[in-house]
Amino acid sequence: MDARIGQKDRPIFVDLDGTLIKSDLLWETLFLTARQAPVRLLRLPGWLSSGKARLKAELARDVDFDPALLPYREEVLQALREAKADGRRIVLATGSNERLAHAVADHLGLFDAVMASCDDVNLTSSRKLERITADCGEDGFDYFGNSHEDICLLDAAADATVVAPDRAARRWQRRTGAELIEAGGNPARAALKAMRPHQWAKNVLVFVPVVLTHEFFNVSMLLSALVAFFAFSFAASAVYILNDLVDLTADRKHKTKRNRPFASGSLQIPHGLKLATGLFAGSLVLSLLLPWTFLGVLVAYLCATTAYSMFIKRMLLIDVLTLAGLYTTRIMAGVAATDVSVSFWLLAFSLFFFLSLALVKRYTELMDFGSGAERSKTGRGYVDADLETLAQAGMASGFASVMVLALYINSPEVLVHYNMPAMVWPLCPILLYIIVRIWVLARRGQMHDDPVVFILQDWRSQMMIAIGAIMFLLAAYA
Repeated sequence: MDARIGQKDRPIFVDLDGTLIKSDLLWETLFLTARQAPVRLLRLPGWLSSGKARLKAELARDVDFDPALLPYREEVLQALREAKADGRRIVLATGSNERLAHAVADHLGLFDAVMASCDDVNLTSSRKLERITADCGEDGFDYFGNSHEDICLLDAAADATVVAPDRAARRWQRRTGAELIEAGGNPARAALKAMRPHQWAKNVLVFVPVVLTHEFFNVSMLLSALVAFFAFSFAASAVYILNDLVDLTADRKHKTKRNRPFASGSLQIPHGLKLATGLFAGSLVLSLLLPWTFLGVLVAYLCATTAYSMFIKRMLLIDVLTLAGLYTTRIMAGVAATDVSVSFWLLAFSLFFFLSLALVKRYTELMDFGSGAERSKTGRGYVDADLETLAQAGMASGFASVMVLALYINSPEVLVHYNMPAMVWPLCPILLYIIVRIWVLARRGQMHDDPVVFILQDWRSQMMIAIGAIMFLLAAYA
């Protein structure tokens, strides 16, 4: 650490984006604006045409920014604390807008001065070097940086520290042998985690039409459903990434979501945008292999889920109704991909059943925040006083789905599709078991925050589903 800190009479200048924090405040404020005032993004082309300094200033102007939530690099903070204890002068020198830079400096209490971009000057690279040289004169300075824009500053510094470098800065570090603070973590693993492949289990709903029409050995139909599964999965992963970017602040306040790749800083925002673009493209290519109606359903799903991520998730009750509709849309996608007819009974059952699960999700999130949960804290349209209402509505919706199933079993349609309709009746108590158990666990605080994933991973639920599948096959083929 002594080599890193250098001579005590030299000031230390510290870059912010990617160096002091694991993220970049330009991207952070872009998505803060998208969440807090999305209409302002209509001005984005004008800001871009006026230069990067103006863009940074406009994005920083009206956002509700909390520096305490940023993903700081603890190794850098520790080095700066040691330097501060030795009486070193430390300056935050950043290309980020001055409003944000001063907020970070005030929060940390480590810096003696701040140099940052203003409305007219983007303080990066050579402009930053000129400002630093004018400040410290011929006495020299030490510098903490991370990117290709910092290379001229690292060259000029008496003692340079490269933090989680990009490709150009890493080449410079290897050539000079400067101090290095590694980023840590595995970017590929972080990217995979951001895609949430475990959530792909929800998309098995596209196979429901194949199951209900008993076309288990229709290879063409199965392949179509499989293509639809991956098309939906890629699209869903892209939306999850965009959702995480818009939800950065809310996720960082959450006890578990703060560990998500973007919230923790283990995956950079530009990398996430590239990944989302690739996933969208892959989803579109797969969709072109299916009937055009499937593409229409997928586009409707993407529009609905994007609207959900941007603003619907904060709307009381509209959010859970939308979630239930998104699950039902997956079934409709399977119908479109396999070109089978859709049943009123199936849509009615799906709506009530998935509304119950959506209410479980909201109930669990609210439980996690504990007493005193407010809309400003949860990022949702609910407060702690709504817990009992959510539970009652969720149980009622679950029971309504069982009622729809019972009415279907007693309808003339069952006599046409099943040889032994009586064997379908056990599905009702099985479904009751799954629903009531989920709500019991939720009220105990033992529920996964996504009940659909919980059902697919819980061995008791799996056992009930297996028994139901056996009953279903016996009813159809016995």
